[in-house]
Amino acid sequence: MNPMIKRWMTFYKAYPADALYFMAASFMNATGKAILWPLTTLYVHEQLGRSYGEAGMVLLFQALAGILGEIVGGSLYHRLGPKTLIVGSMALSAAGLASVVAIDHYWTYVGVICAYGFMNGIAIPSINAYVGFRWKEHRRKLYNAIYVGNNTGLAIGAAAGGLIASVSFPLTYAVTSLTTLLFAVFLFFFMKAQPVPEAPAGAGGTLADADDSRSHLRNLTNFRVYLFIGLGAMFYYVSFTLWSNGIAPYLTEEGYPLTMYSLLWTINGIVIFAGQPVIALIKHTVAKSLVSQIVASALCYTAGIGFILFFHQSYAFFVVGMIISTIGEMLLLPAIPTFFSERTGRAAPFFMGLTGGFGNVGRMTGPTIYGNLYDRWGVTPVLLVGACASLIALVFFLIHASLHKGAEEPKVNRRRAVSY
Repeated sequence: MNPMIKRWMTFYKAYPADALYFMAASFMNATGKAILWPLTTLYVHEQLGRSYGEAGMVLLFQALAGILGEIVGGSLYHRLGPKTLIVGSMALSAAGLASVVAIDHYWTYVGVICAYGFMNGIAIPSINAYVGFRWKEHRRKLYNAIYVGNNTGLAIGAAAGGLIASVSFPLTYAVTSLTTLLFAVFLFFFMKAQPVPEAPAGAGGTLADADDSRSHLRNLTNFRVYLFIGLGAMFYYVSFTLWSNGIAPYLTEEGYPLTMYSLLWTINGIVIFAGQPVIALIKHTVAKSLVSQIVASALCYTAGIGFILFFHQSYAFFVVGMIISTIGEMLLLPAIPTFFSERTGRAAPFFMGLTGGFGNVGRMTGPTIYGNLYDRWGVTPVLLVGACASLIALVFFLIHASLHKGAEEPKVNRRRAVSY
């Protein structure tokens, strides 16, 4: 049998059939979203005639709405159920995106984008918690597989987004609206049963089992579980947003077409898909625990942004920086929901939403900082701030790792990871 076919057969047999359907639908949704999100800054600047600083403010408002959405989604998970939260928020997101096609007024656009950020925020912790509860025996591999699939979709969507935007910017919103609506319809029929949450895990501290306002207040006092990983995620996303709010306008002003910026995200997706053996090697050698993976992620991301800071005179240097940074991303993003699913039990949706809120603070402040820096002084200060933010993220992740260094790793299936 062809080795590639054999590999995909192994992958197919490693997961429940319904998990494979969910991954496929999630891949399509991620592809649709990627058509839109890297181009928001350029849309505000080129279509609505606003400055890069004002474009950063749009993303700030969107991220602020996303913070509220993630906290609401995590807090209401057990009260309303994941189906109501996810399907409802996705359907409303699709409606909002479709309306952008007919909007040419700046503040109306800002209002719609904020509503979209809120609805999208509600869905994120709910989806992560749903995966962890429904397929808890496979969740380590599933979080990673969904991450790989979604980012492959991001690469495809980003590449397509540049092409679509070169024809019509509003068309990008129409396509993303359609894929979001299709994902909502799929989940409406797919999510028939409420996953039964497991009891709270002991590794993260004593967590309240009842899902009410008092249990949320008790969970908030458990700082060691969420605070430092949340602060690290916040500064990681401050650094991350420089790609769309510093590097994107820089490449445009240097004369590169939109497709060259989109190509960076295509490279990101290729590395995520093809680089799984590298990540597996790192996890089996220098970063065997979840907390060590999180620290290693910050080291890699800092190295990638630092490289671009010193070497950004050629497009090829941005490619190298993207590859190094992507390795850090690959270690971090699947590890965070896995950590909460395994360490906090029933309270996982709340902590996922809370930490997602921290991350959205980074998404919120980064574009404003970079937009104004770029308007005044160009790309070098943007890269310097991005490198400093990634260093601060590393410090917080190190503190988090020290607090959980002796924690027992939950028993999971240790069979060799599937290569993608």
